[in-house]
Amino acid sequence: MREYLNLVSDVLEKGIRKTNRTGTDTFMVFGYHYKVNLQDGFPLLTTKKVYFSSIIRELLWYLSGETHIRNLRQHTKIWDAWTSEEKNWEVGQMYGYQWVNWDKYKPSSTHGTAHHSHINQIQNVIDLIRTNPNSRRMVVSAWNPTVLDEIALPSCHAFFMFNVTNGKLNCHLTQRSGDIALGIPFNLACYATLTQMIAMETDLKLGEFSHYINDAHIYENHIEGL
Repeated sequence: MREYLNLVSDVLEKGIRKTNRTGTDTFMVFGYHYKVNLQDGFPLLTTKKVYFSSIIRELLWYLSGETHIRNLRQHTKIWDAWTSEEKNWEVGQMYGYQWVNWDKYKPSSTHGTAHHSHINQIQNVIDLIRTNPNSRRMVVSAWNPTVLDEIALPSCHAFFMFNVTNGKLNCHLTQRSGDIALGIPFNLACYATLTQMIAMETDLKLGEFSHYINDAHIYENHIEGL
């Protein structure tokens, strides 16, 4: 896919070498943005092997809201490195939990107590598309500062929103950190699939996928494979 190849080329040519928590240096560019027209076809890379079944399983895991990978790992092991059997395969309140079970607390009339409920951000987006397609509030956040110390990995693809224009559903993803060799191909296909699912649910055509990556990087030991 041309947009992905351009991203790889730009980072290899212009990237700045940086150290990081993993101990393996990266070459990175700040604030990379690209768009793909989803009407031109599904953006699954053909220049490298991408396990589409794992992408779908991961997306369904997100949508389930589960805080563990006990079911997910029966189909794919892509999250195994972030937890263990000793931890009962728990990962905490990560992506999916925040998408569909964001904790909401409302003070009650009783002093020192609060009513606890959940917010399904995905359902809220679908409802907004149906009732107010011109809304600029079709936003989903996976970044919850209150749980960062309790989860396996702070959300990389942290914030996404939808837009309806001329009967087409567009999606924009803001990503704090993007591993170009391993993560970005999954992220691109995952959110393209999610956009397609929501478009089908709301009787809209597909529009564009817009992707902003704050820290777009290639690990030094992945360069040869690209």
